[in-house]
Amino acid sequence: MRAIQVFEAVARCGSLTKAADDLHVTVGAVSQQIANIEESLKASLFERRGRTLVLTFWGRLYYESVRVAFDQLRLAQQKLHVARAKPSIIISALPSLALRWLRPLIKEWRGANSDATIHSIGTDEEKPLSNDHIDFRLCYGAEVRNYSYFSELYTDYAVPACAPEFLAKNPVTSPADIMASPLISIEWDPDRAAGLSWADWALSVGEQMPERASELTFSLSASALDAAVAADGFVLAQISMVMDDLAAGRLVIPLDRRAKLPAPYFLAWDRDAIARPFGASFRSFLLAAGRRQGAASKGKAALPAPVPSASPDGAAALKAG
Repeated sequence: MRAIQVFEAVARCGSLTKAADDLHVTVGAVSQQIANIEESLKASLFERRGRTLVLTFWGRLYYESVRVAFDQLRLAQQKLHVARAKPSIIISALPSLALRWLRPLIKEWRGANSDATIHSIGTDEEKPLSNDHIDFRLCYGAEVRNYSYFSELYTDYAVPACAPEFLAKNPVTSPADIMASPLISIEWDPDRAAGLSWADWALSVGEQMPERASELTFSLSASALDAAVAADGFVLAQISMVMDDLAAGRLVIPLDRRAKLPAPYFLAWDRDAIARPFGASFRSFLLAAGRRQGAASKGKAALPAPVPSASPDGAAALKAG
């Protein structure tokens, strides 16, 4: 391989001296390697014309393939260099988490790191990060075992939430009022760690689940939350996914009776991602955001206040339980 590398350099540079400079070796070493490869191939590859070396017929034939191979090797090195130096981050997350929790954080972080580029991927797939050159992954529960490097982000809590206009028509004074109202359910993937259902929440507040099924069921939390914003019923909302909706008044929490999710969310990362530009700071930013979210979800930090209804009945219905 060393002799082939020397041959490629001489053919490209056109002289032994220039090839030696290119390879940072002596002219004698270059001459010896050319003699070795010509002996191995049983063919003369160069002929001298004045001070210049030119390829023979056999040399040109051989160089056509060697040049392509070395061009590809140089391209591979260039790609690696660009990938390591490029100020971009690829992060993968569960779809609803990417949309509802991660998206506002990316906007915030980009405000202070405008030179960085972030590509966010929403997917349920849990696979080695290196397969798709992914730097970070947000996952839930035992799925974190798929990764070598990770840290806990936060444990979320869920609470009934609805649109203000829905609450105005369906006032709430107790958990029983919620269970008697139209409910929007989220169907968790059975292959993943368990989430929370309306039956779990009812049990936590000492109520019974009604015999009728929920009015609407969605496989994505984000879709269920959108249905609640559209005033279709109560949704058992994860606190981390409705912070913006609460602040904007799109959703309200009529009774602040929270139930803890069975497992935490985690941040996993590829080891090489931390060495790339912005990688370490982005990880620190997300972990700090996770600690804040954990405090807010647990109730140690205040949530955005519900927006009171314009009607007297609606305002009374917003009283916390």
